[in-house]
Amino acid sequence: MFLLAPVLPLTLAAALLLRHILRSPAYWARRLSPEEIMKRRTSEAQADTPEELSHRIVERADEIHRTLLESPSEIQVEMCALGYRACVNDMITLTHLINEEMKTAGPIKRLKLHGARRRATDSLSAAREAMPPGALRVTRQEH
Repeated sequence: MFLLAPVLPLTLAAALLLRHILRSPAYWARRLSPEEIMKRRTSEAQADTPEELSHRIVERADEIHRTLLESPSEIQVEMCALGYRACVNDMITLTHLINEEMKTAGPIKRLKLHGARRRATDSLSAAREAMPPGALRVTRQEH
């Protein structure tokens, strides 16, 4: 009986440690792969409404703009350029989604779609203006 007494506390401690590790962002960051990111991104892009996609573009473009207004390092500028390119690709997708929905949309929905497109375009334009000259040319990874 005395030999089994330490088993229960050790089991509880191991369970708590395992629970802490599995909830850790560092654990999930190590398990994350580029394939999983792309798989998730393509599944998210297919399920988006134009308003949701526009909102995501605006959020990312505004963050790029804020980062570029501070004094960013060269690597931050390159990351912003990559993010900007991703936003532009999403903007192309947004334009296609809006064009498809416009065919069957009523007048109120059309106004919402135009507003979503305008917000995304304005935020992308602001991010583009904040880019240093030559930032959107070839990055180090593309050499």
